[in-house]
Amino acid sequence: MSQYVDSSLKLFALNSNKQLSEEIAQIIGVQLGKCSVSRFSDGEIQINIEESIRGGDVFVIQSTSAPVNEHLMELLIMIDALKRASAKTINIVMPYYGYARQDRKARSREPITAKLVANLLETAGASRVITLDLHAPQIQGFFDIPIDHLMGVPILADYFKNKNLQDIVIVSPDHGGVTRARRLADRLKAPIAIIDKRRPKPNVAEVMNIVGQVEGKTAILIDDIIDTAGTITLAANALVENGAADVYACCTHPVLSGPAIERIQNSKIKELVVTNSIALPEEKKIEKIVELSVAPLIAEAIIRVYEKQSISALFD
Repeated sequence: MSQYVDSSLKLFALNSNKQLSEEIAQIIGVQLGKCSVSRFSDGEIQINIEESIRGGDVFVIQSTSAPVNEHLMELLIMIDALKRASAKTINIVMPYYGYARQDRKARSREPITAKLVANLLETAGASRVITLDLHAPQIQGFFDIPIDHLMGVPILADYFKNKNLQDIVIVSPDHGGVTRARRLADRLKAPIAIIDKRRPKPNVAEVMNIVGQVEGKTAILIDDIIDTAGTITLAANALVENGAADVYACCTHPVLSGPAIERIQNSKIKELVVTNSIALPEEKKIEKIVELSVAPLIAEAIIRVYEKQSISALFD
């Protein structure tokens, strides 16, 4: 057990990802705080914090993954409870930030829901947010409180380094992900390629052509989120058609909704490497999926915030 046992560092877990929360607590060397989350018969959420947190630096772990509205409401009610129980700071650890894809007005009369979520967290009383691989980094600007933005690329890069793959090319499935692909490519000392695609409507991807050399190479596709897996599986097929020897894929957030698992299973993807920022139910844990833990990274970030040390030094 670490030095935090009798300190003001308090760690609480809500319902979105209990296993990850337990891993983080174990690494830091603290017990998860005692709180109960229950439902009234009409579905309203009731939260009871069962220990004193007065004057404490509280960290609450909650991904706003599916069911996103349930998890978001749990979090907002928890923040209110902590504020009314006189917590000194309320630090939200959100490995996956739901609604992040609604970060701008793409058409007339559309909401910017990522900004609304930021407003809700601040209004409820959050002092700080620690999150991982936001879909759009500019979402940091939606907050007027400090936000620490962690990166999953180093974890994914270490995994692929240890596989000793030969003749690698890192592939971005669209133009928007080039910066992410470049980060992975720099760590693996590999070239990049880009898939130029057009999307006729949401969750429907249409692959056009590939910019860069992929013939005879081991391609690694990287994205931040894989949702219905339409983009990534079409991209994998296009790479094989263009002569790629093997295709791997990786992402930080395995949303994997709807037909995703079936698509991945039937695709040309040899292995899909994901993190546990979103808890995967057993039925989604197919052989092709490799899950890496973000617990050591998040635990280190929590310790650094608590001890007032640099977070950016984690990625230097």
